[in-house]
Amino acid sequence: MPSPERVVTGYDGSEAAALAVRWAARHALAVDAELELVHCSLWPMLTHDLGPVPGVADSGLRHQAQAVLDQGKAEALTAAPQVKIRTSLLYGLPAGHLRRISDGAAMLVLGSRGIGGFIGLLVGSVSLELAATAACPVVVVRSDHHADGRVVVGIDASGSAGALSKACAFAAATGADLLIIHVLRSHDGHPSGPRGAPAGGPATARGMLRTAVSTARTLAPGVTVSQELAEDTSVPRALLNAARGAALLVVGSKGEGLIKGTFGSNAHAVLHHATGPVMICRQRTGS
Repeated sequence: MPSPERVVTGYDGSEAAALAVRWAARHALAVDAELELVHCSLWPMLTHDLGPVPGVADSGLRHQAQAVLDQGKAEALTAAPQVKIRTSLLYGLPAGHLRRISDGAAMLVLGSRGIGGFIGLLVGSVSLELAATAACPVVVVRSDHHADGRVVVGIDASGSAGALSKACAFAAATGADLLIIHVLRSHDGHPSGPRGAPAGGPATARGMLRTAVSTARTLAPGVTVSQELAEDTSVPRALLNAARGAALLVVGSKGEGLIKGTFGSNAHAVLHHATGPVMICRQRTGS
């Protein structure tokens, strides 16, 4: 059975995927995890002729797919030469393969434009699908300009235990400071009391934050932990403002999208507009 200490990442030859692979390799090395690098070739869906051209060395679509995988491995080893790495060359649509392989992994790391050349919006369609359906936390990497920055985690009225735990683990592994933020939605400067806001308003929210800080200091005793109670008409905007210059923004998602296999609007908006790495910790239905 595969070890849960795995970081899974997909590579399609694009610069967006290369950035994600390098990020994943550095994190896997930091936490002494194995990096599992996957390339999914779509060619068998289009043709059965994958073999080499007679008389032409190093030709053929199968060889081309292996070359892409080897390039991804080189990207990983350039970023983290000592990382433990295994590679997989698979055929077919990437989302299903990556979802299966990442089941039980520590995280799945993807580029912001998706895997396999799919065209999405600001975030690739494959990355969005996996953020909504993968069984493990999903990190989407658009840039990595602040690797030495703090970790920011947004919590809702539930306390977002899964997101908080993952943020603590990441901060402890990297030596980063941790900021825990809760956003009270407001309308024209007055709390509006939307779904997800703690009953009792700001006083209750401050108590919830104190509890989260206490939990974080227990989970990651060597980490410097701070808190912020923000008020904004937009939860994603407040989270993104707090995450400026951050190494990672961690958000939970209860999977409350309107369509099965999607996730909540706040997490969706954060993914589309974040400039740095974002981790989505999806809370499974019934948990």
